[in-house]
Amino acid sequence: MLLPPANIEEKSIMPTKRKLGSGRHLSAYKRQRQTKKRTEHNKGIKSALKTQIKKCRENPTADELKVTASHIAKTASKGIIPKRRASRLTSRLARAANSAG
Repeated sequence: MLLPPANIEEKSIMPTKRKLGSGRHLSAYKRQRQTKKRTEHNKGIKSALKTQIKKCRENPTADELKVTASHIAKTASKGIIPKRRASRLTSRLARAANSAG
């Protein structure tokens, strides 16, 4: 199953307006925080996907393929992995399931 984002309890990296420094905008600090949060979230989802793919490769049945293909499609639709990679993974797993069963 897909994992929720990790709880990130760190000190704020956003300084006060007076201490910004040359060429640093508040929006840049906000984007930095957003990127870090998004990266952690995507890392968890990718990890869960890899685990599911390994399970399907170990036991290539129709039921396992159905669950794995669903995870792959969901991950690709959210833009975490490219759609072509998702298609390639699904195709290869389906071939393995057909040859095994």
